[in-house]
Amino acid sequence: GRLETFNDIPELVDFFNDVLEYDIELYTHKKMKTNPEIALSSLKLSIDMLEKQEDYSNDALYEAMTELAKANELKNGQILWPIRTALTGKAASPGGASELAEILGKEETLRRLRNAVTKLEESL
Repeated sequence: GRLETFNDIPELVDFFNDVLEYDIELYTHKKMKTNPEIALSSLKLSIDMLEKQEDYSNDALYEAMTELAKANELKNGQILWPIRTALTGKAASPGGASELAEILGKEETLRRLRNAVTKLEESL
């Protein structure tokens, strides 16, 4: 449902090799009620949680991410949107935050989130 033709696939998955340069305004999403400042805070919380996370399956990650949101009185999207954006550098992707984290694995997920925090701190 996220592509019109098979020719669209390379552009949708090019982030698997590495996150390309992106504008921090991608963290602004009205529906998710997030912006670069909220994203920075959420990503820092997420890194702390994901460093301790042992089960990197989609279901376990989604549960941990939504519990993190609840524990910090945030909406799920205020955790999930910044993670997905940091992992892909794109406004749309073929999967959500927990699915992408499972595919990328713990080490790569944490590397990308730390890079996103650095990018946000330097830009704000």
